[in-house]
Amino acid sequence: MNLEVNKNEDSLKMAWSQVRQKLEKIYEGGGKKSAEKQKEKNKLVARERIAYLCDEGMPFIEIGAFAGYEMYEEQGGCPAGGTVAGMGYISGKQCIIVANDQTVKAGAWFPVTGKKNLRMQEIAMENHLPIVYIVDSAGVFLPMQDEIFPDKENFGRIFRNNARMSAMGITQIAVVTGACVAGGAYLPIMSDETIMVEGAGSIFLAGPYLVKAAIGEETDAETLGGAVTHTEISGIADYKFKTEQECLDQVKSIMSKLGAPAVAGFNRIAGKLPRLNKGEIFTLLSEGNGKPYDMLTLIDCIVDDESFEEFKADYGKTIVCGYARVDGWAVGIVANQRLIVKSKKGEMQLGGVIYNDSADKAARFIMNCNQKKIPLVFMQDVTGFMVGSRSEHSGIIKDGAKLVNAVANSVVPKITIIVGNSYGAGNYAMCGKAYDPRFIYAWPTAKIAVMGGEQAAKTMLQIQVAGMKAKGKEVTAEEEKEILDTITANYARQTKPEYAAARLWVDGIINPADTRMLISEGINAANNNPVVEEFKMGVLQV
Repeated sequence: MNLEVNKNEDSLKMAWSQVRQKLEKIYEGGGKKSAEKQKEKNKLVARERIAYLCDEGMPFIEIGAFAGYEMYEEQGGCPAGGTVAGMGYISGKQCIIVANDQTVKAGAWFPVTGKKNLRMQEIAMENHLPIVYIVDSAGVFLPMQDEIFPDKENFGRIFRNNARMSAMGITQIAVVTGACVAGGAYLPIMSDETIMVEGAGSIFLAGPYLVKAAIGEETDAETLGGAVTHTEISGIADYKFKTEQECLDQVKSIMSKLGAPAVAGFNRIAGKLPRLNKGEIFTLLSEGNGKPYDMLTLIDCIVDDESFEEFKADYGKTIVCGYARVDGWAVGIVANQRLIVKSKKGEMQLGGVIYNDSADKAARFIMNCNQKKIPLVFMQDVTGFMVGSRSEHSGIIKDGAKLVNAVANSVVPKITIIVGNSYGAGNYAMCGKAYDPRFIYAWPTAKIAVMGGEQAAKTMLQIQVAGMKAKGKEVTAEEEKEILDTITANYARQTKPEYAAARLWVDGIINPADTRMLISEGINAANNNPVVEEFKMGVLQV
């Protein structure tokens, strides 16, 4: 047993180590040479700006670090989507920070850059958190302008959100440390307060070259839209300082004076450490997550000691539901179970499949948490709903729809952790990205796909081979194997957490040991929004 535990621990720690190595490369942004050019201009890089701004000793949770990972390779790549962003504390206030990374294509906006910035604004709006923009960008990446400019969820939505957040009373502060051009110029002006670095920050709709081409006027960036121009002539900016540090100090000063927010009032008491050491969390999942484990043990690594109260423990055993506390916060937990249990019919592996009774139980529990105003935590390791004539005759679609309805209409904050598999409709029922979790994170062991890799590959193989035979082509066993291997490899790549995180299907790939902290910080953020809507379910097939 100890040997198996050690193998599990080594496997998960190795998986996290591989993620960390990729993150370290991402943290370099556009590379050391680009960073050195910033230093030569007496400028900080994006991560240094955020580190200077945030309170020492308090957590900064980076969101979207993998954005753009292995995408845009023909354009030279876009590490972290050209933007460093996350949730941290400034002068004791929890807030969102978004900083353009000038080392990546001069901070130009790729499609994923826009998607990431919109996600950060979404988090700020959902949780009523102040947001700080550190602006240093050349604007839209012109070779891909058709994918970033005109659509509803493209670049222009950011300024719409600026206006909406202002109307919601959410504080927005912009620090202009470099270029801020064209449409991007609206962002700092639509913020509550704008701070500029003298000799470095500039704001204009058209730069000197475009002005020359358009109207023949000779000018320079500083005269056209520098800090002096906008604080002394146009009145667009509110403060100017000689250094970036002084600008960031002004942000700290502004944040220190913000009034205390109204809160939702989610219940919290003094927290306790979990019953199990957080290091135990590494010992549960086998390599490849092919063996069963007890989700209750995983829960004991996360929740406060002696706080978990299981709901309907002997019913619907493929989903575990229960009330608990995480760092003192009251939560409702909905988690897939992978354990082998003994019954009159013999041993049965609860392989993350959702049966009728477990769907029914989870839906009822979610409704209870909404009635009680208790935030929900979903722990995903799900292969989907049970199939077959017995399940269909028992109304699995009806019970599944009931669960999906409860998740979709839930009004309390939802936080989703993808521990292992996240397949098909199971992803939806367990609060995948489409169901508006306030925060959604993946372990290094996560797999997100419409179905398991083996089943998907064989299905696609049958379709491809049938198509070839329909055209009169004979397919040998060797050719079938080669096709299957190609399909399997491509499908496996698409199910990896890095693939999901690159496209912002999840907010980040996390160290499993940080799961408890991230849940606590997520609920702390959600508590800043005092408005909890009335819970309504709509029409159901009962």
